[in-house]
Amino acid sequence: MAKAQKDQKEKSEEPKSKANKPSMDDAPVKKAVKGAAAADLFEKDELTEFKQEKKAEEEEGISRMIRDVSTRMAATESTITTENFDWDAYDRKGFGEGYSSKDREALLKQYEGTVTSVNESELVTGTVVGINDRDVILNIGFKSDGLVPLAEFKDMTNLKIGDVVDLFIEERENAMGQLVLSRRKAKLLKGWERVQTALDKDEVIEGFVKRRTKGGLIVDVFGIEAFLPGSQIDVKPIRDFDIYVNKNIEVKVVKINYTNDNVVVSHKVLIEKDLEQQKAVILTNLEKGQVLEGVIKNMTNFGVFIDLGGVDGLLHITDISWGRISHPEELLKLDQVVKVVVLDFDEDKKRISLGMKQLTPHPWESLTADIAIGSKVKGKIVNVADYGAFLELQPGVEGLIHVSEMSWSQHLRNPQDFLKVGDELGAVVLTIDRDERKMSLGIKQLSEDPWTRQDVLAKYAVGTRHKGIVRNLTNFGLFIELEEGIDGLVHVSDLSWTKKIKHPSEFIKVGESLDVQVLELDATNRRLALSHKQLEENPWDTFETIFTVGSEHKCTIISKNDKGAVLELPYGIEGFCAAKNLVKEDNSKAEVGEAYEFKVLEFSKDDRRIALSLKATWSAEEEKPTAQLQAAAGVAKKKVAPKGKSIDKINQEAEKSTLGDIEALSALKEKMSAAKAKPADESKSENL
Repeated sequence: MAKAQKDQKEKSEEPKSKANKPSMDDAPVKKAVKGAAAADLFEKDELTEFKQEKKAEEEEGISRMIRDVSTRMAATESTITTENFDWDAYDRKGFGEGYSSKDREALLKQYEGTVTSVNESELVTGTVVGINDRDVILNIGFKSDGLVPLAEFKDMTNLKIGDVVDLFIEERENAMGQLVLSRRKAKLLKGWERVQTALDKDEVIEGFVKRRTKGGLIVDVFGIEAFLPGSQIDVKPIRDFDIYVNKNIEVKVVKINYTNDNVVVSHKVLIEKDLEQQKAVILTNLEKGQVLEGVIKNMTNFGVFIDLGGVDGLLHITDISWGRISHPEELLKLDQVVKVVVLDFDEDKKRISLGMKQLTPHPWESLTADIAIGSKVKGKIVNVADYGAFLELQPGVEGLIHVSEMSWSQHLRNPQDFLKVGDELGAVVLTIDRDERKMSLGIKQLSEDPWTRQDVLAKYAVGTRHKGIVRNLTNFGLFIELEEGIDGLVHVSDLSWTKKIKHPSEFIKVGESLDVQVLELDATNRRLALSHKQLEENPWDTFETIFTVGSEHKCTIISKNDKGAVLELPYGIEGFCAAKNLVKEDNSKAEVGEAYEFKVLEFSKDDRRIALSLKATWSAEEEKPTAQLQAAAGVAKKKVAPKGKSIDKINQEAEKSTLGDIEALSALKEKMSAAKAKPADESKSENL
């Protein structure tokens, strides 16, 4: 009926829509449209009639079914009443409400045993239910089984169905609806738990050495790679770590670092516990002089450490052999079993000093009696020091060759200039003490003493000339070696006639050669005085006639101080000018490097000194000291009175004096006249 109303509504709306359309003036078109509308209206009427017929048939069928059911119910009507029916129990629709409490508990237990509740990131156990080429199927009691790659079971070579393993739940259900498990992660978690337990309880665990690494070994402990340092493998140093690779080893966990996922284990601690007991027993029974047997565990340049069975002792290099050795490896090697004697031990510090050479007699005891003072011996140089060298006659018997006994030369040199380690040579015994086991030797005694030769007095007579090598410089002179064992001294004043030398280094260097002349010879005391300047004539004999008092010469100022200036005169000699006389005509001071005409005020041949003045060249005031100096020099040398001209100059200078004592000047004049007349009287008396 609703459908008919809808159709009728559509029919009523259709003309309205058509009316709204634009009109068509073309007549054929209008006719065609009207014909199509009539056809559509006819089809709709037929559909309505069909629906109505169909509906009537359905209603008839339903009525027929109701009649059939009523007929069947009437035929099977029961005589049972519903008066005692439990309508409350019938109304309860819950699942399992019909079971008693006991039945319900029994069914619940059966259910819990078949399905397990699991959570992600949880550690569970699973049973192998299947194995294929790629995966292992495991049942953990969940609604579905899980797959684990077969590669994670490499350590289980005999894996079979029914084996129980630990598993880690990564996902309860992934995108494919599968349970994701991991045995590798389960092993890691389980391993960390067991490692922590082993550390807390100080347990001994077993690991597998996988490989060698820098400084130690990598040990697999419960699936975790732990580090075993080389120092923790054994109580003695291990030189070859490879012998432990691919082997099982017992260790203890000593450190865990969760931040870096590091585990450090030690095998040494297991050995140390046993060694501590052995060590206590050894130290209790240890005595000086006791002979023990041990194994060399370590070797250094100063000695070796020997394992005595739980305690270590030091065998110093000097106690290995009576002879001298540079390193213990010359006689010993690692892991060698040796016998040693206890020299000393410290109970508090638990240090033991051992000796090996003490087990054999001392070589000095077997030294032959023919070795005495003056005897010649042969040996090998085993050590060279600053003060001398040691000659080994036989292992354990050495003698000292002092540097002064290596050469007749008086200048001590480095022993390495004469000898080196390994040299074989002869020597003469100078002293020997068998009780103290000491011996002094000499090499120079094998050759003749140059000072005792018969020709030494003639060869180095006074005045003879020689050439030598400068060996040493001192403040007072230098030492020259004329030949091996013959040295002489050249005083600093005997180096040059003209130069004033303060130190020999200004004149010559060590190692250079120098010509000298003998001034003095003392063979008894082995002394020789030499001179270099005596090779030339004394130029001051000539200078005395050139640099006379009052003469002027051009000089150059080479240095200057508060007292005056040093001048360079012709012929390379030096003179001195006092500061008060170093004044130019304009009253300014002369400076270093300037050259002027200077007047000689004083000349001393013996002292090799010349005093000059710049001021005297232009000022008459300087004539007074010049005349006085010349007069003094004349009196000292010729013992004659000063000339009249000099007296007149003295009188003139005296008149200019501020003293004004005329009587004193007269007395001085009379005194000088008397001195002049006295030699004349003496000559007359001699003629008579």
